[in-house]
Amino acid sequence: MRDQRAEALARILVRYSTKVGEGDVCVVQGTTAAEPLVLAVYEEVLRAGGLPILQMSPEDAMASFFALASDAQLDWIPPTTEWTTENADVRIVAMADENVRALSRVDPKRQARNQKARRHLMETSMRRSASGEHRWALTIFPTQAYASEAGMSLTEYEDFYYGACLVDDPDPVTAWERQSSEVNRLSEWITGSREVHVTGPGTDIKLGVEGRSWIPCAGTHNMPDGEFFTGPVEDSVEGEVSFSFPASYGGREVSGVRFAFEGGRVVDASAEQGEEFLIETLDTDEGARRLGELGIGTNYGISTGTKEILLDEKIGGTVHMAIGMSYPESGGENSSAVHWDMVCDLRQGGSITVDGKELQRDGRFLV
Repeated sequence: MRDQRAEALARILVRYSTKVGEGDVCVVQGTTAAEPLVLAVYEEVLRAGGLPILQMSPEDAMASFFALASDAQLDWIPPTTEWTTENADVRIVAMADENVRALSRVDPKRQARNQKARRHLMETSMRRSASGEHRWALTIFPTQAYASEAGMSLTEYEDFYYGACLVDDPDPVTAWERQSSEVNRLSEWITGSREVHVTGPGTDIKLGVEGRSWIPCAGTHNMPDGEFFTGPVEDSVEGEVSFSFPASYGGREVSGVRFAFEGGRVVDASAEQGEEFLIETLDTDEGARRLGELGIGTNYGISTGTKEILLDEKIGGTVHMAIGMSYPESGGENSSAVHWDMVCDLRQGGSITVDGKELQRDGRFLV
């Protein structure tokens, strides 16, 4: 029997996050491990009158691709991918890794080449999303791999994850809307500011945000959610930041990451683990060495790091910064084939100051 919590999550994704309506072309993507949730989403799209396109892939497909693909194949974009990126009204993705280390031995140069080839897809998707042409939502389906990374049993992880998604609410479709008041308030408070100063262990960094928009997030794109973010002024970032949690990108993990910025650009970078991959990613293109996003987490229901950025970047008392592409709706102008979020935990001796006024200390908001 399918877990009723997956059914509730599907209703949230279709009815609230993406608001699928009559005639909407909706791409539903996932690996085979996500089949229970993918099927629930597919059925809910049909009930909503949408036109679903299923795109499912075997768990090891990407590992096989990077192991076997020629340069020409790394550069090739399937026509179906082009079409859905340019034409679909909605895209719902359910990640369900069964082996989070499947790509750990891939040559980072091959991954960087493929990212460059797909850069225009990211740009098109972000542009269409910012204009309102395209709605999208990203979630995960609990697996043993995610549970292991989080240091939990699968049952514990399922309870933790579905709880974070608010699926146990008596009316899950409206739960996130009812929970949005705090993130909206904080986003409104910070709007119109000029500079954000973040300090913490190994971190002392200033980011210019004048003229940029702050976007409150309450379940319309990520599930679970809980943050507000902007795109820093591209040449404004100065200082150093040390990231607290391991960060994964393209199936590769790095940890102990430290960046030093001058004039908005990463001029020095190091990692305790995965440094070669980190540097290769920073060298993907010019925009990969600049920040495309500054986000502030507001979800205190997620209290511990899980090694999954979809969850970790939402933790109340953390900030996250993404190298690479900016979201156009934030006013950010950085362009890159990369968008890689990393999390800085401020709950033990950190602070966020905005135009000289303290917004947060030791992970708690003061305004």
